[in-house]
Amino acid sequence: MITIYPAESRFAADHGWLRSNFSFSFAEYYDPHNLQFGPLRVFNDDVVQPLRGFGPHPHREMEIVSVVLQGEIKHEDSMGNSAILRPGEVQRMTAGTGIIHSEVNPSSTEELHFLQLWFLPNQQGLPPSYEQKAYDQSAMKNQLLPVVSGQPSSANTVFIHQDLTLYLSELEAGKTLRFTQQANRRIYIFVIEGELVLNRDSRLGKRDAARITAIADLELATPAGATFMLIDLP
Repeated sequence: MITIYPAESRFAADHGWLRSNFSFSFAEYYDPHNLQFGPLRVFNDDVVQPLRGFGPHPHREMEIVSVVLQGEIKHEDSMGNSAILRPGEVQRMTAGTGIIHSEVNPSSTEELHFLQLWFLPNQQGLPPSYEQKAYDQSAMKNQLLPVVSGQPSSANTVFIHQDLTLYLSELEAGKTLRFTQQANRRIYIFVIEGELVLNRDSRLGKRDAARITAIADLELATPAGATFMLIDLP
């Protein structure tokens, strides 16, 4: 089954310094029928104004992944990590038994646009940890590039404590990809830019999402080009 969630169906919050769209229940938005999709608990699409951000705040028992689309994030945490995250990089933070971190837009002129995803970990009580890696954006062209994976043997991906793989792709106009997974798993798709057609029938536009179950073989096509995220989930 392919269930499409249009961009405008997301909960929108505007705090002036921060504009957010929530795909799942988060903060002031609560819907008991929209809490998670498998272990995917949060999918936020945020825009942060220059020199603003999220001050030090705590997290526990969550795998947090950040992907920058435009601008930069300055990350600092209670483990002593301090880093700048830019487009072409991905960050994973294991909150585990408890961590405090901050995320700030360090630019005085440019907005920060980023996606933040929270996943339930596959075990509780993990020690907090942090990992950040660059990925080859050219390798996204007309293929699915894994950037986050629960397989520790993958040297080119950020490791996550969950049985999932997060892919990024930039599909050129008229091109098609196929994705096949094991039975009884889930697929989550989010279109960052452009237009995507799934199995020649379901059409997604910019910032639309699809939650897919009971379909192990998926065709992804685009008439005019698309940049998107695909997550293979248990």
